[in-house]
Amino acid sequence: MSQVDATSAPVAPVNPRSRVILASLIGTSIEFYDFYVYATAAVLVFPALFFPGDNPVAGQLASFAVFGVAFIARPVGSVLFGHFGDRIGRKGTLVASLVTMGVATFIIGLLPTALTPGWQILAPALLVVLRFTQGVGLGGEWSGAALLATENAPVGKRAIYGTFPQLGAPIGFIIANGVFLLLSVNLSQEDFLSWGWRVPFLASAILVIVGLYVRLKLVETPAFTKVVERGEVAKLPLARVFTTSWRPLILGTFIMLATYVLFYLMTAFTLTYGTTAKTAADAAAAAEAAGKPFNASTFVAGLGYTRNEFLILLIIGCVFFGIFTLVSGPLAEKYGRRKSLILTTIGIIVFGALFVPLFGAGTIGVLGLLIIGFTLMGLTFGPMGAVLPELFPTNVRYTGSAISYNVASILGAALAPIVAVALWTAAGGSTWLVGLYLSLAGAITLVALFISRETRDIDYEV
Repeated sequence: MSQVDATSAPVAPVNPRSRVILASLIGTSIEFYDFYVYATAAVLVFPALFFPGDNPVAGQLASFAVFGVAFIARPVGSVLFGHFGDRIGRKGTLVASLVTMGVATFIIGLLPTALTPGWQILAPALLVVLRFTQGVGLGGEWSGAALLATENAPVGKRAIYGTFPQLGAPIGFIIANGVFLLLSVNLSQEDFLSWGWRVPFLASAILVIVGLYVRLKLVETPAFTKVVERGEVAKLPLARVFTTSWRPLILGTFIMLATYVLFYLMTAFTLTYGTTAKTAADAAAAAEAAGKPFNASTFVAGLGYTRNEFLILLIIGCVFFGIFTLVSGPLAEKYGRRKSLILTTIGIIVFGALFVPLFGAGTIGVLGLLIIGFTLMGLTFGPMGAVLPELFPTNVRYTGSAISYNVASILGAALAPIVAVALWTAAGGSTWLVGLYLSLAGAITLVALFISRETRDIDYEV
C-alpha cells in the first residue's frame, strides 16, 4: 500500500535543461542588447542629437553621464526585483524585469531629439528618465537569470550552467552593434541621424515578445521551492541580507569591480578613442564637412578609424568574449572559482600596461588589444554567474547577488567611460593613464579574491 502511495504521489514539475538554458540566455541577451544599443548610440548618435554644442568632448561626456545614470538605477532595480525574487519567486520577477527594460528601450526609439523645436530641454530629460528605467530593469534581470540557471543546474555543473546567462552579454553586444553597422552601411549619414538610429530601439519589442514567451513557460526553481516548503522565506530580504550577509555583499562587489571596468573600457571607451580623429586637421575637416564649429583647444587625438571600421573590430573582439565565457565554466568547475578568477585578474592587471604599445601598433595592435581584452573579459565574467549567487543563502540569494553585482556597476561601469575620457584628455591623447586605471581596479579585485573563500562545493539549497 505504501509503495502505491509513493508511486502515485505527485512529482514536482521541473524545468527541462533546454528551457533553462534558453530562458536564461535569451533574457540576458535581450536585456544586454537593449543596454548596448544605448551604449553604442551614446558614442555615435546622442552627443549630436541630444547634447548638441560647440564642444564635442563636453557633448560626449554629457552622453556618457546619461549612460551612467542607468548604473545608478541598477541597485534600485536589484533591491526592488530582489525583494520580489526572494519573496514570491524567480519566474514572475524575471518576467517583470524583462518588460521594464523592453518598454523603456522601445520608448527611447520614439523620442524627439533636442534638435526638435521646443524639445531642447525635455528631450534630454526624458532620455535620462528612460535610461534610469532601463537600469532598473537590468538591475533585476541579471541575478534572476543567474539563479534560474544555477538553481536548476545538476550537481557539479553550476559554473557551467552559470555561463549561459553570462553569454547574453557578448550576444547582445554583437547583435546591437551588428544592427548599427548594417544601418550605417545602408543609410546615408543624414538618414542615419534622422531616423536610422531609432530602428535598433524599436526592434527590441520583437525580442522582448520572444523572451516573454519562453519565460512564461518556466516553473519555479527547486531551491526556492524548498525555501517555501521549509517556511524560510525572508519577509524583508534587504534587511536580512545586510544583517546576515554583509561581508559577502562587500566582497562580491569588489570581486566584480575589475570585470566591469574592463568591459566598459573595451566597449564604450575604445569606440570613442578609436573613432576620434587622429589629427586636429582631420577633425577640423570633418567638422567643416558636417557644418559644425571646431575648437582646436578642446581637441584630443584618437586613432582616426571610421565608425564602421571600428565596429567591425569590436565585433571580432567580442566573438572571443563569447568563446571564453563558455570556456570559463569548465575551468571554474575543475580548478575552483577563486583560483580561476585570481589568475584572470592578474592577467587584467598586466593587460593595463599594454594599452600604449598595442594602441600604437596599428590595426594589428588595436585588434590584438581588443582580442586580449575580450578574452580576459570572458574568463572573468563567465564564472560570476555562479560565484556571486554562491556567496549567499537561498532565501536572500536574489537580493544579495543583485546588490553586489549592481553596486559594482556604479563603481566600475558607470564611472569607467567618464574616468577614461577624462584621463585620456588629461594625458593629451595618450592612453597610459587609462591602462593604469584598469590595473588599479584589477588590484582591488585581486585583494577581494584573496580574502574570499572558495564556493564550488557549498550546499546550494541551504
